[in-house]
Amino acid sequence: LKARAETDNPPLRELLALNDASFRERFRGTPVKRTGRNRVVRNALIAAGNSGDAHLLDAIVPLLLDASPLVRAMAVWAMIELADSGTRLALTTAHAGREPDPDVQREWQRERPS
Repeated sequence: LKARAETDNPPLRELLALNDASFRERFRGTPVKRTGRNRVVRNALIAAGNSGDAHLLDAIVPLLLDASPLVRAMAVWAMIELADSGTRLALTTAHAGREPDPDVQREWQRERPS
C-alpha cells in the first residue's frame, strides 16, 4: 500500500491532461485506478478551481468539451472560478448553448458571487 513515487502528489496540470489511456498507464496497479479517470480529473478540476492559479485555464478549457458530463460540469465550475469576466463571457458564449447535458447546463447558468 506504499505510494509509488510516480503517482505520489502529481502536478494538477498533469492530472488535468489525463485521457483514458494515460490514466490507465499512470495508475496501473494502484487503488486509484478503481476510482476511474473521470472522477480523478473531476477532483483535479476542483483543486484547480480552488487554487486561484489562472495559469491552469489553458489546461481546463479543453475539458469543457470532454466526453464525460461529470468532467465538463467541473471544468465549467473551475473555469468560472479562475477566469476574468471577459474570458468567462467568451467561453460561456462559445460553449453554454451547445451543452446537451442538463446538469452541465445548470452549471453554466449557476449564479456566481461577485
